[in-house]
Amino acid sequence: MDLFQLRCFVAVCEELHFGKAAVRLHMTQPPLSRQIQLLEASVGALLLERTSRSVALTAAGAVLHQDALKLLKLADAAVVNARLTARGDAGRVTVGYTAVSGYVLIPGLLLRAQQALPGIEIVLEEMVSSQQLHALADKALDLAFVRPLSSDADLLYHCVLREPMQLALPAAHPLAGKRRITLADLAGQPLIMYSRKEGQYFHDKIKSLFAATGVQPRYVHHMGQTHAIVALVQAGIGIAIVPASARHLHFEQVEFRDLWRRDIVAETYLAWRRAERNPAQQRLREFILETMGTDSAAGAEPAS
Repeated sequence: MDLFQLRCFVAVCEELHFGKAAVRLHMTQPPLSRQIQLLEASVGALLLERTSRSVALTAAGAVLHQDALKLLKLADAAVVNARLTARGDAGRVTVGYTAVSGYVLIPGLLLRAQQALPGIEIVLEEMVSSQQLHALADKALDLAFVRPLSSDADLLYHCVLREPMQLALPAAHPLAGKRRITLADLAGQPLIMYSRKEGQYFHDKIKSLFAATGVQPRYVHHMGQTHAIVALVQAGIGIAIVPASARHLHFEQVEFRDLWRRDIVAETYLAWRRAERNPAQQRLREFILETMGTDSAAGAEPAS
């Protein structure tokens, strides 16, 4: 039994006439009859009762007709799916992202991607940047939204987002009433800091902000996630320096103020393996870069 025999059989079943079925298949009647005979020999049962005036399905033929329709539909779908996959219009892509990216960046991007690339299944995995880079190297992720950290893996990067860093304060804090907060205002202030292990990028950025200034805050806690830091700010435990996207957490009684330096920004990069064979990953990656890409070109490891 092969697919061509099944197509011939289905045509005869639907036309109940060998001549009409042959015309439909763009062949002559004798070869069509031969294909039906071969199919019956393969099945080991009579499938069609033929007379000079009529063609009718046997019980075995009726059962095979229904199954043949399913098989041919599946075969046609397999061809379509293979073509879509080869073009990158279908497939599965696992995307890593940080918790901060999940506030606004990921929801908006996911909505646009689902509309533009409906055949691609996007699987989301929340991880800190260092875990994402390891997951990329281990092929557990296809794409990753990360902070600029060093990695031994052969990866490519493209900056897709730059956002300012801001000061988060309890609404009742004396500094919340100031129009402009200066560096000197933070001397000795209780500062809730990112941990070096889970929040290395922000930890190092904030440390360097105070380096060699002669002004130092008082670090009271070290946390891994932005939402946990802002929760402590809300409780009045201290102040914090966080990316501006933390505003979207909508913690009550927390105010956000610009820093004394406007050039302190948090960058988010899209990262992927240089050697990649998943067409869906390439298609989704190109869509992301077209939708979000900044002016910088894709390249090797970004400067941290």
